[in-house]
Amino acid sequence: MIDLYSFPTPNGKKVSVALEELELPYRPHRVDIEKGEQFAPDFLAISPNNKIPAIVDQDGPGGEPLALFESGAILLYLAEKAGRLLPTTPRERHEVVAWLMFQVGGVGPMFGQASHFTRFAPEQVPYAIARYTAEAERLLGVMDRRLDGRDWLAGGAYSVADIASYCWVAGHSVRTANADRWPHVAAWVARIAARPGVQRGWKVLA
Repeated sequence: MIDLYSFPTPNGKKVSVALEELELPYRPHRVDIEKGEQFAPDFLAISPNNKIPAIVDQDGPGGEPLALFESGAILLYLAEKAGRLLPTTPRERHEVVAWLMFQVGGVGPMFGQASHFTRFAPEQVPYAIARYTAEAERLLGVMDRRLDGRDWLAGGAYSVADIASYCWVAGHSVRTANADRWPHVAAWVARIAARPGVQRGWKVLA
């Protein structure tokens, strides 16, 4: 059994969607980051960076519990555990890992900053809004070119790379307001949104 400690943010949804898609048994535990619960000592013992999501696989390697934090690392672990959503052939596997890192290092941070400065910052900072919105749009352009003529980001099949970026792109205001600018991204979002596992995982802890 896997214990999931999370909150319904894009990073949190990445893991709940993966768990549903992989059909792995899990128990969700809400860590309310709006109330500061991510700083509780019990949670810090699992996630030392005080960020959600985190998991504890009670049946980890060697049959011993394993605690993991960082959503990208969790997605790789879950895919390997289930033997799905991550290719086993080296070329395709490395391609998926590269696009997963694209989300972890680019899409997540840039979309997150764009959302922060446009929606949550206590004061408007025009330079920050312009900078991060432009970078979010640039990354959407990268994805749109990548998805021209293909259904999935990497490896020739639906994978954890798709789950990772989808959870950030699906509800982001830049993409929603300008879907006609990125038609291949829009079609990719629709394909993923139609998956029953994605629909179930999206609602976890909401």
